[in-house]
Amino acid sequence: MGTNGSTMLKPLRQGLPPLDPAAVSDAASCALPARLEAVREARRFTRCTLEQWDVGDRFDDICLVVSELVTNALRHAVPAAPRGGEVHPSVRLHLMRWTERLVCAVRDPSHETPAPRDSDDFSAESGRGLFLVDSFADSWGWHPLAGRLDGKVVWALFRLHTAG
Repeated sequence: MGTNGSTMLKPLRQGLPPLDPAAVSDAASCALPARLEAVREARRFTRCTLEQWDVGDRFDDICLVVSELVTNALRHAVPAAPRGGEVHPSVRLHLMRWTERLVCAVRDPSHETPAPRDSDDFSAESGRGLFLVDSFADSWGWHPLAGRLDGKVVWALFRLHTAG
């Protein structure tokens, strides 16, 4: 594909994935506490959910992208919890499957635009999350929340190549 590095990471648009929410065939979501250990919980939830859905050869891609989106939300979008204070779930993971598509969406309380870190150091441990999302998902984007819900949703869409 002929995308160059500078344009690759702009989300396709600010908006929702191009799917009809009414036609969703399966949906699952879980609230995650505002601490980095919640990434493990998100991975476990995703694996358990995907094992019940037919996602064909996209299983590992989806698990990886969920990990990156949740890590990003927890690392960059959630205010640090006070020491010993009550940690309220402020990140929510949604998985939605249509016949030939799956969307994972992560809601967080921040209004910041998700943006990759400018880094030429490809051995760096952090800052690569959105590059991975862009590489493994078929498309991704984000949109601010309206109404009573504060923050934004970052989503990634996968085409499913299922048998039958």
